[in-house]
Amino acid sequence: MAQVLVLTNDDGYDAPGIAALDRAVTELQLEQVQWVAPAGEQSGCGHQINNHCLLVVQQRDRGFSVAGTPADCVRLAVSELVPEVSLVMSGINAGGNLGTDVYNSGTVAAVREATLQGRRAIALSHYIRRPLEIEWDWATQQAVRVLPLLLDRPWEPGSFWNVNFPHLDPGSPDPEIVFCEPSCDPVPPIYRRTGEGYQYNGTYGGRPQKPGTDVAVCFGGAIAITQLRV
Repeated sequence: MAQVLVLTNDDGYDAPGIAALDRAVTELQLEQVQWVAPAGEQSGCGHQINNHCLLVVQQRDRGFSVAGTPADCVRLAVSELVPEVSLVMSGINAGGNLGTDVYNSGTVAAVREATLQGRRAIALSHYIRRPLEIEWDWATQQAVRVLPLLLDRPWEPGSFWNVNFPHLDPGSPDPEIVFCEPSCDPVPPIYRRTGEGYQYNGTYGGRPQKPGTDVAVCFGGAIAITQLRV
């Protein structure tokens, strides 16, 4: 039986990451793909749900844009827009969603909501190592490598997969794929005082890197995959 797949994200309907993910699932010949994604950027919104009226626009050949959060998109998909959906993928996010990031990540919230609604789900993100820029075609090919491994595994109800691609130098060989545990160490809350208040002044790459955790694996140049549970 063909799977009905919904793609979503938190970077917005027009973001390059969801297009890169669409190319990957097309190459893998996954059938019946629909986009149900936020109309604009919703990065860092976490698992926010809106109870006001949500504007939905049907987009030609792709699916629907929603004036709401990633979790809103999934709730609408499973209940109204694509109720036959069996699998939800979120991403590919421009930026890592490692360790404790999953609590504020809209990308991960989308698949957590899908899991709560009884659907299989995978979140995909791409760590950014400044000053490098993401090569989205490379990200597509890494998704093509990873997704069959996850889709072939028996699904455990109440769980979902969180994938983070490293940011390698151009021309590097394909990275190792590592199943690992999520880090429990937060990004240090470092702020500087300004005339108007406090400005966050930490660096994503400056967070703790406990060996064997997804942060250390991804920062070390491998694809980090964690299995998370609701």
